[in-house]
Amino acid sequence: MVDSTHIKEDAEIVGADGVHVGYVDHIDGARIKMKRKDEAHGIETKTHRYIPLNDVASTEDGKVWMSANAALVPVLEEEEEDGKPIQL
Repeated sequence: MVDSTHIKEDAEIVGADGVHVGYVDHIDGARIKMKRKDEAHGIETKTHRYIPLNDVASTEDGKVWMSANAALVPVLEEEEEDGKPIQL
């Protein structure tokens, strides 16, 4: 698992293929809480999404690199319900 102190707020999250996934809101325990508003994708979700730190391959050049390609990252995500994270 990557050292969470190397993951900074507002850092871009990319898949192993280099495709944009989202942005870091902050670290929440053993997960990255992603920002709800993602201007790169032109979306704003109603709930936050979370990515387990175990699925982060590395941090480099201010980016968080996932161990999976961007298309597979939604399978790894968790979402919050009533302020509590739930497994999708």
